[in-house]
Amino acid sequence: MTATTASRVSAPNRAQALRWIQSNGVYVALALLIAYNVFFTPRYVSLANLNVQLTATSRILIVALGMALVIGTEGIDLSVGAVMALAGAVLVPLSSAPPLLGLFVALLVGVLAGLLNGGLVAYVGVQPIVATLALLVAGRGLAQVLVTNQNPSIQSDVVLKITAGSVLGVDGILVAAVVPALLVFFLVRRTIFGRRLVAIGDNPRASYLSGMPVRRTLILVYVASGLLAAWAGIVDASYITAADTRSSGINYELFAITAVVVGGTPLTGGQVRVLGTIAGAVLMGLIRSTLLFHSVSDSVSQVATAIIIIIAVYVQRKRERT
Repeated sequence: MTATTASRVSAPNRAQALRWIQSNGVYVALALLIAYNVFFTPRYVSLANLNVQLTATSRILIVALGMALVIGTEGIDLSVGAVMALAGAVLVPLSSAPPLLGLFVALLVGVLAGLLNGGLVAYVGVQPIVATLALLVAGRGLAQVLVTNQNPSIQSDVVLKITAGSVLGVDGILVAAVVPALLVFFLVRRTIFGRRLVAIGDNPRASYLSGMPVRRTLILVYVASGLLAAWAGIVDASYITAADTRSSGINYELFAITAVVVGGTPLTGGQVRVLGTIAGAVLMGLIRSTLLFHSVSDSVSQVATAIIIIIAVYVQRKRERT
């Protein structure tokens, strides 16, 4: 066999390997990391620790689900962390209002944020990274204004019970993450809306020429992302029993993007891998906790996150070129 023939044979094999890694690499990495902790991390195998790990990952997962929808349309949403803080802050002045009013207004904040971002992207033609960057800056500032000179503690029993209670023995904070995951999975796999957003990410011009409601779909995608970010902010405020506008949602946009990319959803759009996003969120949480278990500083875990992003993007780009 000549060298030319060998290269022709190996090229399809490399392409298949890259496709397999993109589709299943996150699950392999997750399994290997769990195996490592089982054997080399003291006191890691326990129900209490499992609960801690899943609890820490739940809010990132909720945000990552919305980010996956946006990235599926070849967009990005940098405002999710600020929307989290803003939704939590809204609950403070509404603590004395009827119980469900605070939740409604907090979720409405996410919807309005999505309408603003989606409108700028779909109708004004602003690049998603620029459109959502504005709210990233302004949203957290507005959240801090809302809680100025107020007790940031959450007084609403309804909000506090979201994470304090349990359903069939499962902690409320886990239920708060699992239910949105199931809804997003159904949305992507079983609805016309899910097929449309994937088609738009794959070829927006062809989608527009075929009569697909591209602008409306884009707005709904950003509304979904804002709504999920607001829900994550409510869950966060419920869990810490306060609206921490300075640290709530900090860097969550980066964590969410990492979970989505590592989970196999390409930044170029045209695909949404919900299960991969869930695995990616859990993986990133376990990486951070593993490093902390072994007394590695949090700054090193941030470097590790950056390296993982680079590797994931590199694998995706290599697959596109093969």
